[in-house]
Parts: sequence; C-alpha cells; structure tokens
Amino acid sequence: MIQVGRPEDTPMSIAPEPVAEDRRFFGHPAGLGVLAGLEVWDRISFYGMQSLLVLYMVGQLLLPGHVENIAGFAGFRAALENVLGPLSTQALASQIFGLYVGLVALTPLIGGFLGDRLLGRRNSIIIGALCMAAGHLSLAFDSTFLVALLLLITGAGFVRGNVAPQIGELYSTEDRRRGVAFQIYGSVINFGAFVAPLVTGALGQAYGWHFGFGFAAVGMMVGLVVYLMGQKNLPAETRVARREKSAPLTRQDHIRLGFLFAIVPGAAMFWVAQSQIWNTYNIWVRDHLELRVASWTIPIPWLQSLDGLAPFLLLPPILALWRWQADLRAEPDDFSKIAIGCLIFGAATMLLAGAQFWINGAGRTPLVVAILFHFISNLGWLFTVPTLNSLFSRLAPRSINATMLGVNALTTTLGSFISGRIGGFYEVMTPVAFWSLHAALVAGGGVSVWLIGRLYARSLTAAQTA
Repeated sequence: MIQVGRPEDTPMSIAPEPVAEDRRFFGHPAGLGVLAGLEVWDRISFYGMQSLLVLYMVGQLLLPGHVENIAGFAGFRAALENVLGPLSTQALASQIFGLYVGLVALTPLIGGFLGDRLLGRRNSIIIGALCMAAGHLSLAFDSTFLVALLLLITGAGFVRGNVAPQIGELYSTEDRRRGVAFQIYGSVINFGAFVAPLVTGALGQAYGWHFGFGFAAVGMMVGLVVYLMGQKNLPAETRVARREKSAPLTRQDHIRLGFLFAIVPGAAMFWVAQSQIWNTYNIWVRDHLELRVASWTIPIPWLQSLDGLAPFLLLPPILALWRWQADLRAEPDDFSKIAIGCLIFGAATMLLAGAQFWINGAGRTPLVVAILFHFISNLGWLFTVPTLNSLFSRLAPRSINATMLGVNALTTTLGSFISGRIGGFYEVMTPVAFWSLHAALVAGGGVSVWLIGRLYARSLTAAQTA
C-alpha cells in the first residue's frame, strides 16, 4: 500500500519484475494459467464447503451429542450470547456463518499487506493454501470446528490477498491484455462456484458431510501443487527500499471520497441479502422447496451452483445492452447501475416471499421458483458488484486507491455480519415477512445509492460552472 505523505525508509517492500511478453496460455502469459489453476481449486474448495456449512451445523454439529465435543465452543457461544442474547441452534448457525463469511471478505486486506511488506506473495499463497487444506480436514472432527474456521479464514486472506496482485504483475502497465486477464480470473471464480456445490453436495448426500469437506481439502492441495509446479512461469520478486511520495489529496479528491463513503451503507444492504442466500436460504430450501424429481432428490447445495452458471450466461447480453445504450448515449451511470441491480435483486427476493402462493399438492414450492430466483438475483448481482468495484477504483485518488478498494470489500464484511444476525430471526418470522424484509433492505440500499449519485452529478455540474 502507498502511504500518503513524505517518502521514508521502510523495511523492504516487494516490487515485481514484469515478465517478458509471453503468449503461451491462449495468448496470455503461462503464469496466468498457473494462477487460474490455483484459483479454480481454491474456489471449488471454498464454495463447496460454504454450500454445506449451515446445513451441517443445523443438521448435525450444533445438536446434542456433537456440540459438546467442540473445543472452546461453550466460551465462544457464551461470548456471542452476552452480546446478542440467547440463540437457538438455527440462530447460532446463522450468526457463525455470517461472522465466517464477513471475516473471509476482510482478511485478504491483511493477507495482501503481509504479502506486500513482509512475507512475499509466493510464501503468503503457500501458507494460505496449507491453512485452507488443514481447515477443511479439521472440519472432519467435531472437536476442531472452531480451529477449522480460523484456519480457513486465515488461509483465504493469504491466498486471495496475493493471487490477484500476481496476475497484474504478469503484464506491463501498457499491456492491453491485462483487462482480459482479470475477466478470465472472474470466469475461473464462476466456474469454481458452479462445480463446487455439485460435487460436495453429491458427496455429502451420498456419503456424509465429511466426504464433502474432504473433497474440499483435496482440491486445495491440488491447487497448491499446480502453483508450486508453475513457479518458473511467475515473475520474480525483488526488493526496493523506498516508497514513492504520493501527491496530496485535493479538495475534489475529498469530495469524491465523501461520496464513496456515503454509498457504503447502501452497498452493505446488497450484501445483507446476498449473504443470506448463502446462509439461511439453504434452510428455507430444505423446509419449503420441492426437491424431488421423479424418484430422485436433488441435493440442496446444487441450487448454489446456479450462482456460478447464471453470471456466465447473463454477462454477454448485459454487456451487449450496455454497448447499445452507450451508442445511444443512454447508458446508465455507475450509481444508477448499482441501484438497478439492487432493485432487481430485491424483486428476485420477493419471489421467495411469494413462494407460498405457488405451493404444489404436497405443500411445497415448485423447483422452478428457485431457479428463476437464482437467475434474476444474479442479473442484479452483475449490475451491482462489478460496478461497485469499478466505481471505487475510478473515483478513489490514485494514492489511496487500494485502500478504498479495501473499503469496498468491507461492505461485504458489514453486510455479512448484519445478515448473520437477521438470519437468527428466521424461526420467529414467516417466510413472507423474512424475505420481504431482505427485499426491502436491498431495494432501499439501491435507492440510497441512486440518490447519492444524483447529488454527485450535481456536484460535478457545480464544479464545472464555478
């Protein structure tokens, strides 16, 4: 991270040596294939475990006969209940999941900083992959559950905080392939999100929870082997002794920063709703959705795989729409795109609220409702999340660009923490009220971002006419 102020001597920071132009991986450097291979297994292991976690906690781990065996859990639960009040099994599972996802979103900031300043990217990624593999294996035992979550949170921070920067280091700043490389990186993440629930869900249903977690551990180790074998294709890390002096922030910089901070609460509301789909939604599916097709029952985690498939199918038409609007000079600005995405996600969530009106003869909601939900909600995701990343990157001053991207990541953390708390009310609310609340939160967040966008546009007009 670049510090604002005068240059100072520092204990060595990492500066990569860009590799010579390399086109061995579909016109890109071979190192991109190495990092994509690592990341696809990272995401397969992570999303596979995530799709099982809440179901595992409410279906086995937190029930009598198991919960007593978790090392340190009595104190952990007491600490939560001192703050939040008594928690049922389902509420406790929701809160644990919210904390876990929120911290996974936070720790890459720390892992990236340590990779930059202390350990180096290669060492950080190796440490992270080993921690994640150990964490998945630790989930096989009741006693090490909390240790497993700690290892997974730590490992995710080291891996994710350093893989994306290594991708950037494969290219010179003038190389036009850089943007495509990050699109490939995003596609790899979606592929992992699609495959993981299919495999772990099938293993969990056929052989038990621990086989699903075991597959996640094996996947992480495969990713580490791919990374280690491909080291020769990655740029070398060298050391520099000084950080460059950053330009002081201008009045206009401070205004833009003010608007970025202003949209944080609205953006966090999006993540409240999205995190709940990884959390309590699985319990709703178990209790209300028709999963039987003929004589076969679809594993609950399989629905989560649609969150990997839908963006892949929806992105091309969305990009075509935006190009068409741009040609007409009618493309929405970033604030409006985020607001549209939140409203679409809210509309999708209302499908869940109204699901009881489509119940079949067995008293369960047809599967098609959930499929429609995932495609519509992911349409909203595509309008919102990439645009948030772009907006923070574009408006943040260069000297603190990485810091502000970290602030954007903190919206996920904040939203996940809130989502975990709200998920605890699932048992005492009707599904209509529960999902309507989430629809209202995400839609309200979108409206707030749109209003802030209008104020920002007025500030630009005022500055130009001043």
